[in-house]
Amino acid sequence: MQLPFPQADPDDDARERGRKMFAGETTFLKGVVAMDGLPPDDRPEICFAGRSNVGKSSLINALTGRKAIARASNTPGRTQEINFFTLGPLYLVDLPGYGYANAPVAVVEKWQALMKRYLSGRANLRRAFLLIDARHGIKAVDDEIMGLLDKAAVPFQTVLTKTDKVKAADREATLARLREGLGRHPAAFPEIVLTSSEKGDGIADLRGIIADID
Repeated sequence: MQLPFPQADPDDDARERGRKMFAGETTFLKGVVAMDGLPPDDRPEICFAGRSNVGKSSLINALTGRKAIARASNTPGRTQEINFFTLGPLYLVDLPGYGYANAPVAVVEKWQALMKRYLSGRANLRRAFLLIDARHGIKAVDDEIMGLLDKAAVPFQTVLTKTDKVKAADREATLARLREGLGRHPAAFPEIVLTSSEKGDGIADLRGIIADID
C-alpha cells in the first residue's frame, strides 16, 4: 500500500526538545575527501543530501542559528567534500551536491563517488534528509539517490526547500509528484518536511524531528 506522505507535524514537546538541542553549540569538525578520513562512527549521525544549489548549507545555517557555519553559495557545486559538524550527541553531515556542478568533470565524479560510498557504507547513519527544491521538484537524479538509499537500507526523509519561492498551487503540484515518486522507495520516511530557510518556515519542525532520532 502506498504511503500518503503527509506534511510532518511534530508535537510541541518534540519542537521544544529540538529548540534545546539546537540552542547548544554546533562546531565544524572536519571536511573529508576520502573514506579513510571519516571520523569514528562512535555517535549517531544524520546527513543532508540534495542536488547542487538545493539549499543544504542555508538549511544547516537556519537549523543551527549560525549565519555561516555551513558555507552557502549561489554557485552550484561549491561543496566538494563531506563536511562534519558536532551537535551534542550527534554528527550533522553536509554532503556534496549531486547533479549539475560548476567544476571539472573529473572532480565532480570523484566527490560524487565519495558521497555514494558514504551513503552505502556508514554504519552509524541514522537518517538521510533528502532535500528537494520546491521550484523544480523531484528529478531523475534524486530518484537515483533514493534507490541507493533503498539498497543500503538507510531511512531517508524528504525536505522540500525554498517553499516561499513558489505559489501555493505550484507547491501542491510539486508535492503530488513527489509523493508519487516516494511511493516507489521502501526506505522513504512517511512524512515530508516543508521549509524555507529565508523565512524560517518548518525549521522548528525539522529540529524536533532531528532531536527525536535515536
